[in-house]
Amino acid sequence: MEELKLHREIICIDLKSFYASVECALRGLNPFTTPLVVADRTRSNGSVVLAVTPYLKLRGVKGRCRVYELPNDPSIIFAKPRMQKYLEFSTRILEIYLKYVSFEDMHIYSVDEVFLDLTSYTSYYQKTAEEIAEMILKDILLSTKIPATCGIGPNMLMSKLALDIESKKSPTFIANWDYSDIPYKLWPITPLSKMWGIGINMERNLNRLGIHTVGDLAHYPLERLVKFYGIMGAELYYHSHGIDMSIISEKLAYKPVNKSYGMGQTLFHDYYGDDVAQIILEMTDTVTKRLREGKKKAYTINLGISYSKDTKGGFNRQLTLTFPTNNEAEIYNSCMELFDTFYDGSPIRKVTIRTTNLVEEYYIQLNLFKDMNKVITEHKIQSSIDNIKFRYGKNTVLRASSLLSSSTVQARNKMVGGHNA
Repeated sequence: MEELKLHREIICIDLKSFYASVECALRGLNPFTTPLVVADRTRSNGSVVLAVTPYLKLRGVKGRCRVYELPNDPSIIFAKPRMQKYLEFSTRILEIYLKYVSFEDMHIYSVDEVFLDLTSYTSYYQKTAEEIAEMILKDILLSTKIPATCGIGPNMLMSKLALDIESKKSPTFIANWDYSDIPYKLWPITPLSKMWGIGINMERNLNRLGIHTVGDLAHYPLERLVKFYGIMGAELYYHSHGIDMSIISEKLAYKPVNKSYGMGQTLFHDYYGDDVAQIILEMTDTVTKRLREGKKKAYTINLGISYSKDTKGGFNRQLTLTFPTNNEAEIYNSCMELFDTFYDGSPIRKVTIRTTNLVEEYYIQLNLFKDMNKVITEHKIQSSIDNIKFRYGKNTVLRASSLLSSSTVQARNKMVGGHNA
């Protein structure tokens, strides 16, 4: 197994309670002494809390919960989500990272987490990876008032494990792991879902095999894990030994391919048939715009409807077309066909539309039942509207039906990631 071990200097940086820390920074408050949560109470008491300050976490408040699950404490400050602000802070912090490393040695994991490969920089700066990490964390704090934690390891996995398991409890917010730490720091971990890469369902499956700690996983026969879980089983085995062959600079050569385009929308209140048709129409506009931007057409249309919590249930159905499309009317009509067939009249709280089975946009299959000149004209019109929205804003061109009380499109167009910008 020694030949599989990388010996690099990788750091993984996480911005502590990022959204909550940004709200504190904007208010001139200290996130370690301030009881602040990021949540939109105006939606409902069941709204999701997006973040809480480290101060509240130390007092047992979960980072992700519902508003009604928060302690009844009048001192808690509620900050309405401002996604545009969070993206601005994230961009500023990415610029700080690029002061220390080149772009090819940075892997952005999420809006608040990043991997940096310092292997070629320790000699350049004449400093250890830990000393460089200290410089970067200090720079972030002084420049943005956002606290951060850091894990260091010989590969991406080890740096992430050091971050998740030890750094947040460290006085310096930095933890440095090497392979000799695995038996003492990683193998005792239980439940298994506390380890990066193992979800609740996989944890249950492994428990059925008598695997309850990471150490159990490390000592389980590799061939049996591969038999049960294929490549995933092998990956779990090697990860339990701290083995990860990923190289950050090589990730730039990988370009992910979208296998579907879609969106989901949780509604502000219960909707019924006619009003939901308006929601489906607006969502179809968005999904088809994404298809055209991706130069794709879809054969399969999926519609998901979730009923209100009092009713429960819903349906998720799909149909496959004879000819692929990214045309708004065709996808809307397909969704309404599914809706009219399976909807039972219950109050609706969530709508999801997804298009799959994609082909390139230039792929044209002759359809004897269509006027191809009309198809081309419609495509040009839709592309022109897409360009206008891109240049001047999503609300510059709207359907007349967007003025109806059931419409949500104007409000959604002002949001980022489903929250206020």
